[in-house]
Amino acid sequence: MARDLQERIKKLIIDRRLPSGASLPTEPELMELLGASRNSVREALKALQAMGIVEIRHGFGTYVGPMSMAPMIEGLAFRTVAGHYRGEDSLVQLLELREAVETGLISRLAGRVPEADLVELDALVDRMESEAAEGAGLAETDRAFHATLYRGLGNLLLGEVLEAFWDAFHRVRTDLVELPQDPKVTCRQHREILDAVRSGDALRAEEAIRDHFGHIRTRVTATAPNEPRRPHH
Repeated sequence: MARDLQERIKKLIIDRRLPSGASLPTEPELMELLGASRNSVREALKALQAMGIVEIRHGFGTYVGPMSMAPMIEGLAFRTVAGHYRGEDSLVQLLELREAVETGLISRLAGRVPEADLVELDALVDRMESEAAEGAGLAETDRAFHATLYRGLGNLLLGEVLEAFWDAFHRVRTDLVELPQDPKVTCRQHREILDAVRSGDALRAEEAIRDHFGHIRTRVTATAPNEPRRPHH
């Protein structure tokens, strides 16, 4: 019954073509529309809120949710941490998921990245090199590089999925393992990815991405899952 109500509320959102942030019918209206009790409607809405499909603003009403990848990130991060503590190489598996997606995309980008994005990517690698020289962390600049690289594909869902993989990987990495850093190698590899994409050589671009992920994999596998750090939240 509860599951059926959730599906019917989702269908209502789709049928009415409601965008994120749009107001849903009130609780009494939903009770009448769905022929269900107040408790059943509330239970269904709470479940949908947990999935990011609706947003309950107490005292204001219920709205269509952000439809973000947050539940996916939570699920991926939790699954990876739990697997790690069971002795599985779950962090490597998550990394391979990212690698599979990016390797599959990079050849489509070779020679097709807009000039404005190439300028931005150049600036990001320059910033990465400055951060490396100062001994600062490269994570946020690294993230911006990958996001900018694939932006030109004009696929919003793709961007969100890549961000979700990135979020989950870095949250887990922060909680579980201290990865030995080699900032100079990281900078050199990003420069090579950029040069390969700019040159229009799809095979070279794919090789550059594989090298980059191979380097990360080596660092991850060097930190065996025997002694994970205690998660902090």
